[in-house]
Amino acid sequence: MSATATITMSALPSKSTIKLAPAQSHAEASSSQAQNQPPKSQKQMTKAERREQQERQRAAKAATKAAGPQPSGSNQNSAQVKKGAPPAASTSASVKKGGKGPDGKPTKDTKETTSDDSARGLRIFSHFGLPKPPGPSKGDIHPAIIRLGLQFSEFKIVGANARCIATLTAFKTVIQDYVTPPNNTLSRHLLTHLSPQITHLVSARPMSVTMGNAIRELKLEISGSDIDLPEQDAKNLLCQKIDDYISERITIADQVIQETAGTKIKDGDVILTYARSSVVEQVLVGAWDDGKQFSVVVVDSRPMLEGKKLLSVLCAMGIPCTYLLLPSIGSVITEVSTVLVGAHSLHSNGAVFSRAGTALVAMMAKQHSVPVVVCCETYKFAETIQLDSFTKNELAPAGDIFSSFPLTRSKDTLTLNKQLNLEILNPLYDLTPPSSITAVVTEVGVIPPSSISSIPLALGRTTL
Repeated sequence: MSATATITMSALPSKSTIKLAPAQSHAEASSSQAQNQPPKSQKQMTKAERREQQERQRAAKAATKAAGPQPSGSNQNSAQVKKGAPPAASTSASVKKGGKGPDGKPTKDTKETTSDDSARGLRIFSHFGLPKPPGPSKGDIHPAIIRLGLQFSEFKIVGANARCIATLTAFKTVIQDYVTPPNNTLSRHLLTHLSPQITHLVSARPMSVTMGNAIRELKLEISGSDIDLPEQDAKNLLCQKIDDYISERITIADQVIQETAGTKIKDGDVILTYARSSVVEQVLVGAWDDGKQFSVVVVDSRPMLEGKKLLSVLCAMGIPCTYLLLPSIGSVITEVSTVLVGAHSLHSNGAVFSRAGTALVAMMAKQHSVPVVVCCETYKFAETIQLDSFTKNELAPAGDIFSSFPLTRSKDTLTLNKQLNLEILNPLYDLTPPSSITAVVTEVGVIPPSSISSIPLALGRTTL
């Protein structure tokens, strides 16, 4: 009995092994048949299968990028991953996108989830113009343009007027050094030669409205130049046109605005201005030179603190000044007589695009019935309609060089820089609605915001 039982017990495993072997071979055969089947096309896949395939491809690309250069054998693996990725790829995709591990629990590895976002910043502001050094030059870029691009990217030249004058001055050098190739005309080939120069400047920093209007005017002058004119004479004529544009649309325009806006300042007035505008600076200095006695409140904000430059000029002139930051404007707005601000651009709906914080100053002034006067040249007019400062904007430098108080540490250690879990966002401009503006002083007169669209007609042309 015991011998029989022993034989039966020992025989059972062998029988079960014999029975399992065909099942295992059948599974291997079915899996090999599945692998030999051609991959489904996009039309044959369901929506879930297409999404899963995209996730696998993204995970494979991310893994390849993180691993760096690999031997040639790894290329075959990556190709296999794209066609039929193993479960590990989908797992890594779920970790990176959904923030969950293979067990379904949230992962604590923040490096995986933030590696993509830290490189691109906040996605909602990814369309803002980022301050960056210009990349490698494409085409024949003039050294003057390369130097100007570096100055733009490092914010060494700021302000709409200063940037426009610097751009036109650099283009004068480009035009003088330009030589027309054989079998070409200057009026046609020079436009082709200027295109990479403009692209290089835009890659350093987004083009301002003033630069766009000036470049458009320059292109019209180039295309209309006389073909029969000698090349050097044609280049000299173009440079003279550039000088005339700077003189008429900027220099003389500022002088007219200075005289017009100066009449709005009376003895004993308290003038509030925000940041630094070259036109407003000329208006205040001119009014003081005319013998008017007034005081100025300079409101400033981080990170650029441009108001300090204006403050130094006004104090050197002997003008009584008060300096404060933007959050403290509520404590002085009731003592202000007039608000004078500059503008980056004027839009046809009467809105003013200016340094970030101008809208807050204008709205506070309107709340306390203080007139807001914008000093702006007509060449800053844009025929577009802008309703907010989110659709189009630019980012200021990320570094915050404002020294905290008390000064217990050096300025370098107090500078705020980007970190793994910190994204610094400094929008450069904001939009002031026309309802918060009392008047706009231009070289063609004082215009209410509702009549801004008539500026081209006031200049005797249909467009700028």
